[in-house]
Amino acid sequence: MSEDLHLVSDLALILISAGIITIIFKLLKQPLVLGYIVAGFLVGPNFKIFPTVVEQTSVHQWSEIGIIFLLFALGLEFSFRKLFKVGATAIIASAAEIVIMFCVGFFTGYLMKWTVMESIFLGGMLAMSSTTIIIKAFDDLNLKKEKFADITMVILIIQDIVAILMMVLLSTAAVSQQVDGADMLMCILKLIFFMVLWFVVGISIIPTFFRKAKKYINDETLLIISIGLCFGMVVFANYVGFSSALGAFVMGSILSETIEAEHIERLLKSVKDLFGAIFFVSVGMMVDPQILIDYWPTVLALTLIVLVVKALISSFSVLIAGEDLKTSLQVGFSLSQIGEFAFIIAALGVSLKVMNPVIYPIIVAVAVISTFTTPYSIRLAAPVFRFLDKRMPDKMKRALDSYQLLGGNNKFGSGWRKVISTSLTRTIIFGVCSFAVVLVSVKFFYPFTLEKLKDTLRYDWIINLINCVTTLVVLSPFLLGLIRHGSRTQAVYSQLWRQNRSNRIAIVAWTLFRVFAACMFVITVLSKTFSASLWALIPIAIVLVLFLGLSRNVLHRYARLEENFMQNLNAKEQENVSPLPELENLNEIEK
Repeated sequence: MSEDLHLVSDLALILISAGIITIIFKLLKQPLVLGYIVAGFLVGPNFKIFPTVVEQTSVHQWSEIGIIFLLFALGLEFSFRKLFKVGATAIIASAAEIVIMFCVGFFTGYLMKWTVMESIFLGGMLAMSSTTIIIKAFDDLNLKKEKFADITMVILIIQDIVAILMMVLLSTAAVSQQVDGADMLMCILKLIFFMVLWFVVGISIIPTFFRKAKKYINDETLLIISIGLCFGMVVFANYVGFSSALGAFVMGSILSETIEAEHIERLLKSVKDLFGAIFFVSVGMMVDPQILIDYWPTVLALTLIVLVVKALISSFSVLIAGEDLKTSLQVGFSLSQIGEFAFIIAALGVSLKVMNPVIYPIIVAVAVISTFTTPYSIRLAAPVFRFLDKRMPDKMKRALDSYQLLGGNNKFGSGWRKVISTSLTRTIIFGVCSFAVVLVSVKFFYPFTLEKLKDTLRYDWIINLINCVTTLVVLSPFLLGLIRHGSRTQAVYSQLWRQNRSNRIAIVAWTLFRVFAACMFVITVLSKTFSASLWALIPIAIVLVLFLGLSRNVLHRYARLEENFMQNLNAKEQENVSPLPELENLNEIEK
């Protein structure tokens, strides 16, 4: 056969074998993902009975595209509102589970004489559960409407986000061959900055584009635009030093807030299924039976950790987050497996050459075993609860029933939680936007104008003055958002102010901090234009910030920006409920 057709023949072999095997798995009522893995094993280089794939490198590239589509689709299913609806329970439970299981995985690797980097990667793999497998199991068992299923799904969403962050951090650690706390912190801050910026800019622009161009977009155009935006974000994420997976997930999460989200998800389903199948088949191709025979004690040990230790730790994490024992056990036993992110993290470790290649088929084997047991593990939660409930002392039952994390309904704590959830969010968003404006101006706008205008305007100080004024004009609505209180936050502040003196000190300190941050942005812009000392620039910056707070023109531009953002953010919800009401002041809908 011509070499040009090797890829076609490989894809034919992959897809035909995957189709046949998944039909068999469907008859056996097993997850299709396992069928893809088995099909990959049968056509892979380690199983010689059937024809095997020739161009494995090309198949690997196709599987990389599969990862992009899987995470893009995951982003489309992501919902910030669902995340906040479940509240602190899922956030605290997922944080506790990830931290504890990461430590368990690290020390397990250490006890097995693995290297530090291998142990770190193992911790990351064992901390993550399989969204794909659990969703399929809930569907099969008709449990998607149960309370514990909602909590489980939000925990999975948080785990997926943390997994993407973990991949970035693990890549950094692998490249530097050491775990540097300062580098890790800078990486996290950089990641938070870009994710907030991408989300704010994306929500401000993309839904507006879809709304205005709606009558010109058909299914074909919408699919092309969506995939183009996905790949564009993947390229940009790689350009600024992040993974393709992160870029795909971020664009999916942005599009999930548009009114076209469900439409895009339907159009993308076939493409995602195709490339996702290729990815999971490529996973199966790496299974080596000889390695599994040689390392069966390791496979057995890791399987027991996933099935038993992880179930108990996940249940404990949900319990300390404030849920009852039955719900905690149901959530914990649902999370007792590893899946697609374990494959991706393992593949990352192998590709970065910081992990022994034999670990990959070991992890695949553990994932396959835990996937088979997932439906049985979910069913096991109820009898385990009944067993414990019969033997638990009444005093312990009452203590668990009355236990509430973070002070229950304490008004003081509730008020400060409201401040944190609103004012802190506003500060982060407007702070990130302000930093982005200053960064773009200093790194790109200033050099560009100096080069283009130096022949027209002979004096550099005139060009710098133009740059300074332009930057401050663009920056002004974001600085105003940084220093202003929202209407609902203001009401909470008034209540806290009347309670005691400590609250007043905290409120004044927080307000001054935000004003100080705004002044620092202005000083940065001024210092790029004028060669004056810092002490001379400080009073100028304070005057400018005060002017921004009183300017009606700046207030109007700020209101339009926030109105557009909130309208786009709420468009999907309002489309399903009622038309968006007319807004005179954006602070009225601040959340």
